[in-house]
Amino acid sequence: MEYATEAQVAEAQSQINRLSEALNQVLFGQEPLIEFVLNGILARGHILLEGLPGLGKTELVKGLSKTLVLESKRVQFTPDLLPGDITGNPLLQEKDGKREFVFQPGPLFANIVLADEINRASPKTQSALLEAMQEHRVTVLGETHELPKPFFVLATQNPIELEGTYPLPEAQLDRFLFKLDVRKNSVGALEKIVNQRELGVEPVVNAVLGKSHLEEVIKTVRKVYLPGVVANYIARLVDATHAGGSSAAKAVKFGASPRAALSLASASKARAVMNGRTNASFEDVRHIAPAVLRHRMVLDYSARIDGATTDSVIESLLEEVPFQTSETPRPLASTKKP
Repeated sequence: MEYATEAQVAEAQSQINRLSEALNQVLFGQEPLIEFVLNGILARGHILLEGLPGLGKTELVKGLSKTLVLESKRVQFTPDLLPGDITGNPLLQEKDGKREFVFQPGPLFANIVLADEINRASPKTQSALLEAMQEHRVTVLGETHELPKPFFVLATQNPIELEGTYPLPEAQLDRFLFKLDVRKNSVGALEKIVNQRELGVEPVVNAVLGKSHLEEVIKTVRKVYLPGVVANYIARLVDATHAGGSSAAKAVKFGASPRAALSLASASKARAVMNGRTNASFEDVRHIAPAVLRHRMVLDYSARIDGATTDSVIESLLEEVPFQTSETPRPLASTKKP
């Protein structure tokens, strides 16, 4: 297998830094969120954003599509939204004197799809989106249509307005690479917003990276070396999320799937490139583990009553699972070159 060179990683890191700088001018004071969103894009994954209204989730996605020069579509999910409203429908048209059904693509046929308030759609519509997220294609009346490449779904949901919503099924949650919590702005960020933004006026965003350049960066990410000990750590960490896998998992009813392990590997490689390294590390896995695992674990009812959260369980897992296969964990610093 061909691995990424230092020159390739340095070039990719330079492009990523430019993207990050541009997005930081769209969303003030949300540097950690922007870092994870870029990480998810580089790892070719879908992202679930959860936060209160007005925190800039939609503006972030719109800014991302502009900086990457990708076609984006926005879908406002509602209970009466039908599968055909997002996938598209065949329409009866007359051609050469004959009437025939011609497929008219829906809003899913874009590079970046913003699924606003995704948990307001009915299970039937969510199942149509599930096929698109997993297979990168849609099936309408038995005919399959391929979606554009690259294809990303960035979905949002409001954590407090639960009336009239349909909780996402576990199978669909598992298709999201990350679940990110969008937190409130600091006082400094709010002051900057007041001074530099006007209500109803979108910020100016310049193009940074074209589609072909993005594909080259993603290719570099895929060629990052994943050491065997790091792969083993990922496997043991995911296994520890299941009941009986560790003492921390006693609060867990259902643990993470093999897709979580693949997600940890891909996102760790992406973070390595973002930090200018040609190989993934234990620290990469630990850094992105909460975003990958928090929506893939179901806690026991009694644990939730006691105030346990998936994030607190993950924190305990990271403390309990050692880096190496031996019982005594080797210090993280020893994995670095002198």
